[in-house]
Amino acid sequence: LNPALYPDQPQTVAFHETHISLVFLTGNYAYKVKKPVDFGFLDFTSIEKRRHYCEQEVILNRRLAPTLYLGVVGITQEGEKVILGGQGDPVEYAVQMIQIPETSLMNHLLARNEVTLEMIEAISEKLVRFYLNAETNERISNFARPERVKEDTDENFDQTEKYIGATISKEVYREIQGRTIHFFKDRGELFVRRIDANRIRDCHGDLRLEHIFWGDEISIFDCIEFNERFRYTDVAADIAFLAMDLDYHNRQDLSDHLIRSYIRESGDDELMEILDFYKCYRAYVRGKVESFRLDDLTISEGAKEEASKRAQKYFDLAHRYSQRF
Repeated sequence: LNPALYPDQPQTVAFHETHISLVFLTGNYAYKVKKPVDFGFLDFTSIEKRRHYCEQEVILNRRLAPTLYLGVVGITQEGEKVILGGQGDPVEYAVQMIQIPETSLMNHLLARNEVTLEMIEAISEKLVRFYLNAETNERISNFARPERVKEDTDENFDQTEKYIGATISKEVYREIQGRTIHFFKDRGELFVRRIDANRIRDCHGDLRLEHIFWGDEISIFDCIEFNERFRYTDVAADIAFLAMDLDYHNRQDLSDHLIRSYIRESGDDELMEILDFYKCYRAYVRGKVESFRLDDLTISEGAKEEASKRAQKYFDLAHRYSQRF
């Protein structure tokens, strides 16, 4: 937090913390340091792993946000001094980014009712080009086989059973679970057809409004770098995340326009057959993540209450989607 450490010599350094990162903001730049944590689905416990995933974060995010990610900076210690980009052996690493104004993120624009149909179309066009050029091969495609995707949905139900009666009712839990299981049984061939049509790509994995920056060019950042399982997926699962986020914010008009635009530009008419399934999956994951906050000893009761409300809203949304497949 010492401004003297930074090359742009800021007057103050702002600080933001997530469950996996420490972010330091100078006004011009953002420096993201990964915490030495292991959550099973990610492992940052060694400095070698943190360096690797910092490098992966830059490489992968430059696909959709080429100007925001500047590189990986070593943090060294020389005597009692911590040096950013020093000559000694690094004791930590940080991803260096251009600091962007939060007011230009899509979630803030949506809150001010400033998101237009034309903006949605521009995002759709960018995603169509991205998916067309994104890497695909047999190994990536195998991540979208129905039995493999079912591992993810089973994990979600296993991890949320403890929240029955807190953020999700037993009736809603059982109905979403049952309809999900039946979808795999009744429509398993659909997953295979999607694979045969080359719809499985190295995607973004966390395509939400807060990760889209509306600047001189559209930048979509903060993709999943720490687990291939969350990124190697059907393009329908990726764009379903953004459509679900718009639905969550009560803008089904924009959500529907996004999907219409995407299908028109990509020619992926079959997407509609699996869209509600993946919307349900994405909404359920968000409900799960918000529910996890109820177990966080570091946040206030007020914050837990707000997280509980968000979780219930996500689970209700997942339930409505499940009625459609």
